[in-house]
Amino acid sequence: MIARRWLIAAGLACALAALRAQHAPITHLVIVVDGLRPDYVTPEVMPRLIRLKERGIEFTAHHSVFPTVTRVNASSFVTGSYPEAHGILGNTIYIPSANAHKPLDTGDRDNLLAVEHGEGRLLTAPSLGEILARAGMTMLGVSSGSTGSSFLLNHTVASGAVIHYDYVLPPALGPAVAERLGPAPPAAVPNDARNQRAIDSFLTIGLDEIHPDVTFMWLNDPDGTAHSNGIGSEITRRSLSLVDAGIGRLEDALRERGLLDRTNILVTSDHGFSTHTGTFDLAKLVAPLTHTVDGEPDTVVAEGAIHLRPPDATRTAAIVAALQKRAEVGAIFTRPRVTGGVEGIVPGTLSFDVARWNHARAGDILVSANWTADRNAAGFAGTTTDEGVAGHGSSSPYDVHNTLIAAGPAFREHTTSDVPTSNVDIAPTLLRLLGVPVPSTMSGRVFDEGFRNGPSPRSVKVKRTGETVRTADGSYQLTARLSIVAGHRYLDFTTVSRPGRR
Repeated sequence: MIARRWLIAAGLACALAALRAQHAPITHLVIVVDGLRPDYVTPEVMPRLIRLKERGIEFTAHHSVFPTVTRVNASSFVTGSYPEAHGILGNTIYIPSANAHKPLDTGDRDNLLAVEHGEGRLLTAPSLGEILARAGMTMLGVSSGSTGSSFLLNHTVASGAVIHYDYVLPPALGPAVAERLGPAPPAAVPNDARNQRAIDSFLTIGLDEIHPDVTFMWLNDPDGTAHSNGIGSEITRRSLSLVDAGIGRLEDALRERGLLDRTNILVTSDHGFSTHTGTFDLAKLVAPLTHTVDGEPDTVVAEGAIHLRPPDATRTAAIVAALQKRAEVGAIFTRPRVTGGVEGIVPGTLSFDVARWNHARAGDILVSANWTADRNAAGFAGTTTDEGVAGHGSSSPYDVHNTLIAAGPAFREHTTSDVPTSNVDIAPTLLRLLGVPVPSTMSGRVFDEGFRNGPSPRSVKVKRTGETVRTADGSYQLTARLSIVAGHRYLDFTTVSRPGRR
């Protein structure tokens, strides 16, 4: 009798769960797989992601935002804008009001709080969390990445939450997270335990208590593994397989709850990845060119940005001229000669406007490492002159070109699109799906060619062009390759040649 009652109760519970799932609103889940190159996604290494791609749409001309580093792109994901609008200009930034003496690592949430305190605002463009809150909706960020990249996903916590292994916002949610998930696992290579905890954060706290309209889930492999072990190494391949299994587990859990068919899933990455083969270190290159003024150096190097204190056009030109002679130096950008123009103020440089980097916080010069299409020992194309084993950040196509796959009730099935898209396009696309007006602060476009009821990708017109600048003597030539869709311009990559130099 007791067993029969239990079976009846269990059956009723399942029926109620199925009924709730049928009436649950459609939700949107963006999974950012840190450093996921498109050619990592193979049937042998990532079979579950292949299956997701096959039931949805793959965007084969997707773009990272330059500089192709994590926190720049985390900010672009949630603001739908470029650094020129949101103000996070690199993984390392120089903000004198926050710290007048040295650059700040944006991977540390405390440094971001210092920027917010010093400037009054961290992101200088509205974020998705803020926009959704005004529409009565909720945003959740779950992450196994750094405290800084996770914080940028929903930094004001205007609605929803941020769940990270190191902290929880709002703090009142902390005890529930600790009770449901237990203590945070230690960092590891691969970082699977923390990645799986981020997935569990969504499946438990997210679905059971927060019920977010939009979730950004950040998984920090393969980036964390590939930086020190290289592209194509056995352990990097293992990190990809573990991430793939986690995505499969997430899909299976949604299916069991009857929610998979009511969830739009977008799998993307913050940037591509390259093998490093050189000795490019901008700070070391600039050090011999630095002057001392009142006992302080007149330059501050923050990653690829050079700040002159105070700004000086003559000094800027002299530093650029010296860098243009160095084979390990790739593209160089300076402030625009004419607003919106291609040429920078120094001959042979591209304008900040080409890189969409022209913000009040910007330095005087922006520099990328040089690159080649050479293959590494594992057969993966793309090298840069940076130091170390492997990484990203340059304007190489292998750093710029990243992953976007989407599946769910809103998206086309069994489709491939070669129409250019970008990380800045994801936020406006999510707003369109939610029926929320896209604010004018967002410079990204809605990629509605990916929608079931949208225009065919084949009908979308794409213009591809190149813009070249050169020094007066022609010894340094720099070209930006661009794609344009409906007035939206994408930086595909840059190339540099040095005629006559060996």
